[in-house]
Amino acid sequence: MADDLRETVLAGIGLSKRFGTVTAIERLDYSVRRGEVLALLGANGAGKTTAMNMALGLITPSEGAMRLFGIDLHRHRIEILRRCNFCSAYTALPGNLLVHQNLDVFARLYRVPNRRAKIAELLERFEITGLRDRVTAHLSAGESTRLNLCKALLNDPELLLLDEPTASLDPDIADKVRQSIRQIQRERGLSILYTSHNMRDIEEVADRILFLHRGKVVAEGTPDEIRARFQQQSLEEVFIHIAREGEVKAK
Repeated sequence: MADDLRETVLAGIGLSKRFGTVTAIERLDYSVRRGEVLALLGANGAGKTTAMNMALGLITPSEGAMRLFGIDLHRHRIEILRRCNFCSAYTALPGNLLVHQNLDVFARLYRVPNRRAKIAELLERFEITGLRDRVTAHLSAGESTRLNLCKALLNDPELLLLDEPTASLDPDIADKVRQSIRQIQRERGLSILYTSHNMRDIEEVADRILFLHRGKVVAEGTPDEIRARFQQQSLEEVFIHIAREGEVKAK
């Protein structure tokens, strides 16, 4: 199939991570192809955050390796991270700066050309131009999320890592965020690694899903394939089944 011929942008190879006697990830193999949105799903403690942090180079695997753009993350971290970016609902930007100051600082760090124009473009896309001169600490949860997404797109990343981007958002703003993410992803052929507990996010954004349970992959496929395998009407029902029962991935 044509999809199988696409370049692998991110690959986790034989990943395991142990914290003392606790195994957070066990022999995880996964990949994200160019232009693909891969969702990591699982209950709290399933290993999603650990997997995301290993992809960012924040955590070193106990075993295995991370390869991004065909090169080893451990040996080429700076080169790789210039081509990536990250957004999390749980990571706040400096609260004492104005919105435009925060974006300008990061634009300088990423060496963004024509940074003022880029900042204006992103503020308009996420409908927060009117917040340009607001103190960041005074933003609502939805406003902060959209500001974080602006930050994450400043350097036109080839790979975007999103951790719960719609957490704490009302349905209207969450829908707008999903639409913006999908539109940008399609326009740019962007690869995305996505975690969420919002199954509507996954239904609308993800091309493929990896379900984790106690650090292991227990199901993998498109949303339609996952629903069919578990004979459920929705991903939320699948999520509940796996969280409560677990299932060994078919070999």
